[in-house]
Amino acid sequence: MEITWWGHATCTVEDGHIRVLTDPLFARRLAHLRRRRGEVPPAGARRADVALVSHLHADHLHVPSLASLAPGTRLLVPRGAPRAVPALRRLRQVRMTEVEPGDEVRVGEALIRVVPALHDGRRLPVGPRRSPALGFVVEGEARTYFAGDTGLFDAMAQWVGPVDVALLPVGGWGPFLGEGHLDAGRAARALARLAPRVAVPVHYGTYWPIGMEAVRPHEFHAPGEEFVRLAAVVAPQVAVYRLGHGERVRLEVAR
Repeated sequence: MEITWWGHATCTVEDGHIRVLTDPLFARRLAHLRRRRGEVPPAGARRADVALVSHLHADHLHVPSLASLAPGTRLLVPRGAPRAVPALRRLRQVRMTEVEPGDEVRVGEALIRVVPALHDGRRLPVGPRRSPALGFVVEGEARTYFAGDTGLFDAMAQWVGPVDVALLPVGGWGPFLGEGHLDAGRAARALARLAPRVAVPVHYGTYWPIGMEAVRPHEFHAPGEEFVRLAAVVAPQVAVYRLGHGERVRLEVAR
């Protein structure tokens, strides 16, 4: 299998004959955020059998990016998303399915299990709490956990189950992380609980608020390296790959 990190929470997971895209975000600028590292992913990054949307925040559910997906792409979104984000209803080229924790969706030879995340699932800055925040486990030739955006919660390992690969958020897009997030330390603790064979840190070092370059810049640059360091201490049996933007890793994962 191969994993490509395009930046932020956007990854391509190629497992056997299935191509999975996570939280597609193909923008140079998003509101007050500017892409500060890595080029906008090329057109080929938009090709997938299924795209997964973990929650309704605009840096994870980005309607223009979803509109650029190829016709016929399966799209899994949190239950209630089309009500909370009406623009989703205009995406006629994708086959959209609303899901919630406990659901299972088969795409080709892969089974996608929907698991909970500890995160605010609302469409911000306003909006009622209409949709859950989600994680996903893709079970193909390997088992890959995409955590979306989440804090550490007690039942994480029970929901996720045994996995080969974990794509874990380790930072954010601003100088401070609020509740319901993993920083490098909490992500390392999650890694120790999940005990995958391989981990890839995501959700850091891509977007940063315009005009805030001098405010806690280590929170932009450092989380990936810090996660690698801490993971070696608390989960030394896990191989951690800190990818650059657009970089991929090929894994031999035996079930």
